[in-house]
Amino acid sequence: MVAFVITTIVCFITYLLLTTGTANNSSMVNLWLWSIEEIILGLILSIIVGIIARKIFIKKSIRMLNPVRWFIFIGYLFYFFYEMAKANFDVAYRVITGKINPGIVKISPDLKTDLGTTMLANSITLTPGTLTVDVDEDCNDLYIHWINVKKEALEKKPVDCKYVCAGFPKWVRRIAE
Repeated sequence: MVAFVITTIVCFITYLLLTTGTANNSSMVNLWLWSIEEIILGLILSIIVGIIARKIFIKKSIRMLNPVRWFIFIGYLFYFFYEMAKANFDVAYRVITGKINPGIVKISPDLKTDLGTTMLANSITLTPGTLTVDVDEDCNDLYIHWINVKKEALEKKPVDCKYVCAGFPKWVRRIAE
């Protein structure tokens, strides 16, 4: 029952965010940004999706419902965009100068949850110059294609995360574990 309620609420909030400002002023009743018809339709659709997807959206843990984790996630987004901007300049420099040393490296971020591993892999892939190629599901190690493999990074096997993905694992651990 908890999974159904959570899924329905998240779907309804998502529906409201996606339809913001579509209220028709000629409608009889207009509730700020949505018409009453839109709100009713959103509730019906959210209930249907809640019934169908309750076991998919919420599996075992509801730890992501903690509001503190969402504030940490917002902080992580700022950090992520900062690191992405730095990576953009680095990739532009390497393309212009031709100083590229590509390779695939293995990192061991020591993340325990699938959500944490997925968040880290997606963050690495979205950052220019790196691409998550594979995930070893047994130990959650990541194989990363990196545009500039540094010699000092290769001294340790697996490669230290700070070279490839900065502080992403530390942030992801705070959010997902």
